[in-house]
Amino acid sequence: MSNVTPFPSHGARAAQIGFDRLELQRILDLYGRMVSAGHWRDYAIDLGRDAAIFAAFRRSAERPEYRIEKRPALRHRQGMWALINEAGHILKRGTELQGVLAPVERRLLKVVRD
Repeated sequence: MSNVTPFPSHGARAAQIGFDRLELQRILDLYGRMVSAGHWRDYAIDLGRDAAIFAAFRRSAERPEYRIEKRPALRHRQGMWALINEAGHILKRGTELQGVLAPVERRLLKVVRD
């Protein structure tokens, strides 16, 4: 009755990729501003062995409008951050999260006339 069966793991490869606190704060800040502007309504977070993905949806029943992916394995090549659109095309890739989020943040800018 007291036998404990360990969950199978594959050593160091079983480590999960995630967002640190500052990264998640930056992403959720953008998400909140997009929600208040009426662009997004839902989000999902997928934490896996290869990547951590934040997906933002216009409506919860469709494909995500944008995916923000963190892939540390690409850190020294193309940069570990990627912004991917609804069709699956990579819009921006880089080493800094702020630069990768810039195209989405531009949507929030409004021209103010005198």
